[in-house]
This record gives sequence, structure tokens and C-alpha cells, in this order.
Amino acid sequence: MNSIFLRIYGGMLAVLVLVALLGGGALQLLNEMRVTEYRERLAQGTFRLMADNLLPMVGIERQRAVTVWGRLLGIPLRIEPLSSTELDGSARNILRRGLVLVRQTAVHEVRIYTQLAADTDLLLVGDVQQVSEQLVRATSFLITDELVRYPWQEHPQRLAALKQEKQFGFDLHLLRLDQADLDPDQRRRVEEGDTVMALGRGGDSIYVFSGIVQTPWVLEIGPLYQMNPYPLQWLMLIGALSLCLIGLMVYLLVRPLEQRLGDVECAATGIASGRLDARVPSAGNDAVSRLAAAFNAMAENLQRSLGIQREMVRAVSHELRTPVARLRFGLEMITEAPNATARDKYMEGMDNDIQDLDKLVDEMLTYARLEQGAPALYFQQVQLRPLIEQVIGELAPLRASVQVELGASQDPADGSGWVEAELRYLHRAVQNLVSNALRHAEGRVRISYQVDGERCRLDVEDDGPGVPEAAWEHIFTPFLRLDDSRTRASGGHGLGLSIVRRIAYWHGGRAQISRSATLGGACFTLLWPRQQAPKVD
Repeated sequence: MNSIFLRIYGGMLAVLVLVALLGGGALQLLNEMRVTEYRERLAQGTFRLMADNLLPMVGIERQRAVTVWGRLLGIPLRIEPLSSTELDGSARNILRRGLVLVRQTAVHEVRIYTQLAADTDLLLVGDVQQVSEQLVRATSFLITDELVRYPWQEHPQRLAALKQEKQFGFDLHLLRLDQADLDPDQRRRVEEGDTVMALGRGGDSIYVFSGIVQTPWVLEIGPLYQMNPYPLQWLMLIGALSLCLIGLMVYLLVRPLEQRLGDVECAATGIASGRLDARVPSAGNDAVSRLAAAFNAMAENLQRSLGIQREMVRAVSHELRTPVARLRFGLEMITEAPNATARDKYMEGMDNDIQDLDKLVDEMLTYARLEQGAPALYFQQVQLRPLIEQVIGELAPLRASVQVELGASQDPADGSGWVEAELRYLHRAVQNLVSNALRHAEGRVRISYQVDGERCRLDVEDDGPGVPEAAWEHIFTPFLRLDDSRTRASGGHGLGLSIVRRIAYWHGGRAQISRSATLGGACFTLLWPRQQAPKVD
């Protein structure tokens, strides 16, 4: 499964199947609870009515009433002690509150319990197969039997009292025969005292009509609605529809993500095949866009690094040709030298060529260390004036015709001229700038600095021909040497200023060039913070 969509969809499908299984179990439990509640609601009023009628009876009278009711209603009834039943504590608490308890005993049979009174140990127990039909008939019989004990004028008030006391799970009304919604045959049967069941107008309910003999009343029970459990097919249908909708939504969300990740893969493949200019569209600000931006930055850095390597290889190969050719020529001339003086001259030239090669290798290694990632820098407090004086002492003798001077400089108010820097690299940067100025100066080189509380500035000026302003942006490029004012005859390998720029960068500063306002030549400037930020591990 290489597709992100298939992985997400497969995971969601597994979750949905699990939810469906749990939902099916929950639905089954919910249906059982609803069925039990429905049966208890139907049986509540009827069984409480029978229990209250049995309570004042004793002995044979109570047993005879239970037997007669059971035969008339088709419901096996009996009296049992509460202590002999296997009901748990919660069920017994339900009975003590005067409620009816329904327990499933078979597939189509339930057992109904009700306590005669809270202070007695006797239960009225009935086994019912068709809860709705049998209990409704029993209710009709019991209510009719209860009402006939009173004058017919008091029947409505007595029925209202029964409804409030016994809490029937369905509605009860007293109607006159002409008000009942019955056909002629049903009217005749009700008038004779029979019980008639009729469908409601919508066909989804049942009404029970019982005539009360020697009265104008008809007892209407209903409407009664059949308890329909939630079908499992509904859950399956809902699950299938949910799966389709979730799959569509996931597809619409993941498809653009896959396409954008495909762009990243395509760009990576292109770079691996040599197309270093391959890039990823990075519109937006989401995670994939940030990934694309990071990828493009990596590709830019890789392309730049490889470009620098190619330039270095080409430049180094070019720089090596001249000294190597001179060494070969010197070796040939030594063998043909007529005397010792000529041989010494050729050997001195070869030694200079070897020094030139050694300097080139040193500059390449230094530049490579500074260019490839963060070098190991150990910042310490460096006194800037002694460092500049040391560089002047090292380089001034190399060209005695040029005056190297320390110009007007500025230290902090407290007189401390220290800066935080890597001593070795800062020394190399100042040395490269002064060497560059000495090569191109006509008679003067000036070094000055300024140190305040936050930053440092170091200027190296010369009175040479200067650098054309059009070349200022490219003067720090590796192996770049200008062919007009700063001729190739001046020496150098084009790495000195590049090294200066990288040293300034790793010190959190920058290197720049301008025209000297006083000497008229070039003015190279280093700017960097006086105190370096603490290193974060």
C-alpha cells in the first residue's frame, strides 16, 4: 500500500468496522432496554391494579381471585414470597418503589413481578407471552370490574383517579357508544359487553374498546403503538453511507497532498539525475509547503555548493598549470645550466613556485573549511590594536616601498579595545586584507578601526587604482581576479577576499568594499558584533 489515500482509507475502514461492531452491540443492548421499558410501561397500571385489589384479601379468597383472573385473562398468575425469588438487590429496590419488573424468560415470554405492598414479602407474578394484547385485555377487564362498583355517573372521576394512581403506560378514556370510531358490527359487540380491537387511522396504532354493561360508557384504551426495535440493517446502511462519504472526503483531501508530494519526489529524482535546477512549487503555508520550501532551500544550497566546487576545480587546475610548468622548465634548465650561479637562480625560482603552490593549497583548505558548514570557532576576547600591529609587523617588510600605517582609531569609553572573535580566523582576515592592499597600493596603506559597545568596524585602505564600482558585488567571489586596474601580475589566487567574507559571516558580520575618501584607492571594511551570541547545543 504505497498510496497515502489507501493507507488512510484502510485505517479509517478498520476504525469504522470496529465502530460498527461496537455500534451493533450497543444497538442490541439499546433495543433490549427499550423493549423492557415498553413492557414495564404497559404492565405497570394493570399489575398494580391487581396487586392493590389483592392486598386486602387473605387466604383462600386471595388464591381464588388469582386463579379466576388468570383463567379469564389467559395469564398464569401466582403469589410468591419475595425471599424465595432469585432477584438481585437492584430488582428488589425497583419492586419496593411500587414499580413493575419485567424479566425475559424465553424468546417470546416474559415474567412480570409486582409487590403487593412495600411492607409485605408477597409478589404477584405472571407469565405473559403477548405482552401488549394480553395485558390490554386484562386492563380492560380489571378497570371495568373496578368501575361497575360505582354509579355510572361517577365513572369518569373514578377513571381519572385510577390513571393518576396506577400510572398506566397508555391513555384511557370513557366515551359514549356513538362517539366511538367503530363499524356497525364492532358497535354491536361492544354494546353486548365484548372487547373489540381496532386499528387507528394511520394504521400504526391499536385502540381497544370495551363496553360497560348497564351503562352508556365505552372504555377506550389507546392508542397503543407497537415497539419496533431499531433494525440492524439501519446501522449497516448508515455505516456503508458513512464509509462512502468518509472515503470521498479523504480522497478529496489526500489527493492534492499526494500530487504535491509527487512534485517533491519528481524534483528529488530530477536532482539525483543531474538537473540541479529542479524545484518544487511552494505556494501556501501548510506542512507540505514548508517541506517544499525546505527542499528548495536544500536544492539551492546543493546547487550553489556544487557550483563552487566546479569553479574551484576549474580554477585550481588553471592555477596549478603555471607553477607546475615553471617547475618543469626550471628542472630542464638546471640540467643545462652552464655554471653554479645559473643553477642557483633556477633553484630559487623553483623554490618560489613551491611556496606559491603551498600558499594555494593553504588558501583552498581554509576556504573549504569556512564554506562547508559551521567551522569549529572558539570565541575569546581579542585586543584589536595589538592584533593589527602584529599583522603590520608581519607584512610591511614584504614591500618596503609601501608605507603601512595604523590610522586614527576609536576604542570604547572605558579604554578597552577588546572584541570577541576567533583569534586565528580574525588574524587571517586582517592579514588577507592587508596583503591585498599591499599588492595594489602605490605608496600607502592605512588600517583603522572603531569599537563601541555593540559592534566593531575595521577599514583597510590603499592609494592604488581602486576597484570599479560595477565589480563591487563580485569582488568577494572565489577565484575572481580583475584584469583591468588590479592586474593578474599582482599575484594572488582570488581566494583571499572570499576567505575574508566567510570569516566575517561566521562572526555574524559582513565584508564590504567602497572607495577610500582620503587615499583614493579601495577601502575594504569588516563589520561584526563586538560580543558573540552564546552557542546553543
